[in-house]
This record gives sequence, structure tokens and C-alpha cells, in this order.
Amino acid sequence: MRPSKASGPDFALVGVLRIPAPQISPWVSLWRRVLFAIALLFLAATVVYIGRDGYRDNTGTELSFLDAFYYATVSLSTTGYGDIIPASPGARLANIIIITPLRVLFLIVLVGTTISVLTERSRQAFKIQRWRRKVRNHTVVVGYGTKGRTAIDAMLGDSVQPGDIVVVDTDTVALERAANAGLVTVHGSATQSDVLRLAGVQHASSVIVATNRDDAAVLVTLTARELNKTAKIVVAIREAENMHLLRQSGADSVVVSSETAGRLLGIATTTPTVVEMMEDLLTPEEGFAVAEREVEDSEIGGSPRHLKDIVLGVVRDGELIRVGDPAVDAVEAGDKLLYIRRAAK
Repeated sequence: MRPSKASGPDFALVGVLRIPAPQISPWVSLWRRVLFAIALLFLAATVVYIGRDGYRDNTGTELSFLDAFYYATVSLSTTGYGDIIPASPGARLANIIIITPLRVLFLIVLVGTTISVLTERSRQAFKIQRWRRKVRNHTVVVGYGTKGRTAIDAMLGDSVQPGDIVVVDTDTVALERAANAGLVTVHGSATQSDVLRLAGVQHASSVIVATNRDDAAVLVTLTARELNKTAKIVVAIREAENMHLLRQSGADSVVVSSETAGRLLGIATTTPTVVEMMEDLLTPEEGFAVAEREVEDSEIGGSPRHLKDIVLGVVRDGELIRVGDPAVDAVEAGDKLLYIRRAAK
């Protein structure tokens, strides 16, 4: 499915670009409509009962509240048996000003399913328009498979808000799971620039490419880099021989998933505790985690090996320098520290 261009009407994007919304049970929605319809009936019956002197019953008796409720029922449902009619000018005016609008509302409730669908499309179109106008500095994740979901879980564990993550995929089932997790979703192939524009790649701060094929990852990276020259692009691939293609395509970081998993498997056969610690460091929700922070003023000029945190490296001018390198014997202003922190409980 190829969506219409980003400049097209937002109504055309409903079903392609999906903004998360609180889920309401169908039974709750049904009961709300039933109660609203009953409230309209009682309101109409009250209006008729208050002005009962202006109504004429075929039996010639004064209207009771039951009669007023009966008249409201047949009037709002447009049945109109004619056994009770507004006779005085005041009663007829009340029918025009009050009963008729209530009749319209009641009919809307009766055909609520159709109206609800139209309203939802309008609401989604409005939310899409507002989101596209305001979205900035978010993260686009291409692919909601195992790698994509795990990457998102890591970001959520590192205090990234679900609304700041956009998932792009062609699998509607995967997108449904992403939407249920509170993520913005875009249905389509990320190899197409139109789809990435809908995801706001041109305004994103980072892009994670977690496709199932290396060739698709190359195309997505090329397209994303063309749309955004400054975003940080991180790509997961299967084969190390394709790493240079991703680098040439504009990827800032490339993770070879098969080799990384293989190394961990090899290490686990001899030193399984090392693998356990690695998993701990990669899980931000518990134990220890690897993080990055700005250098504090009191730390400038000091050795990174003697700081309060366990520092693994120093990021200087965008380049990572590992602790122990003579170039980082002293911390400078503007440096960032890659360190181990204890995860918040």
C-alpha cells in the first residue's frame, strides 16, 4: 500500500498514520449511549410534563408523567401515533425549540455506530494534522520485529516517552501491537521516501533500522539519510560483510546481530557470569546500566579514572576515547562521560 503524499489531505492518512489513543471497552461505549438515550427521553418527558396544560390527549384526561414519557418516546423515535398532540402555541413552540433538537440527538444515538466511525475518522485526521505539525526530535524505528521491539523496550526503560517513538512497518499485526503499546505507527515500506516523511524522519533526532533483510536496511538508511542529514542512524544487520555498505549509506552505528549473539554464546560456554553481567548492563530497568552524561564543572581537569562513577570512555568531539588512552588523562569542558550507573528501582 502506497500512501498519498505528505502534502495530501489528512483524511487520506487515516489508517496509514495512527496516533495512539486511550482504548475504551465496547461495552462501556454501548452503555454510555444507552444511558445518554434514556437521559434524552427523561429530559423530553420533563419538558412535556411541565407544559402539560398545552397538550391534548384523545381521552380528554390531564397528562400524567407516564403520558409525558410515552409522548416523548413516540415523538423522539418519530413514530407519532397522534393520540397526544401539542395544542397550545406554547407547547408547539417548546416542540420546535426543545423536542425537535432532542429528536435529532436521539436519532444520532440510534445510528451511533455509523456516526462513531465517521467521528473517529475525523478525530484521527485532526490528531494526525496536529501531530505532523508539532513532531520534532523523535525516534523513528523501522521494523517492529524482535530487534525493533527490544530496542524500543530499552528506550522506554531509559525514560523515553512512548509518544516520542514512531514505528514504521508493513505488518498490520505488528503495528497493532505497537499502537496498543502507545506508540505512533505508520503503515508502509520505509524504503519509500513518502512513508518516511509521514513518520517525520526529516525532523527526527534518531532513526533505528531493524529490518529483517540487510538489503532493505541499506535502502532504508540511504532514504533516511537523504531526508535528514543530521539524525543519528543506527542499523542492525545480519552479516558483517554488509557493514561497509551501511557506513557508506550514512549509518552512524552498525550492529551485527548474528556476530554479537555468536560472541555471547561463545563466552557463555566458558564464563557465563560475563554474559549475565552484559545482559545486566544492557537492561536499563534493573541492576547496572551503561549511560552517558555531561561532564560536571567540578570534574573538569580531573582524571576519568578517579571520578565518583565508573567511567568506560570519554566522548570528545563526537569520538569515543576509551579510558586508559593518554588523550583522556584529563577531562575537558564539553566532554561526555560513558559510565556505569545503577538503574533506578
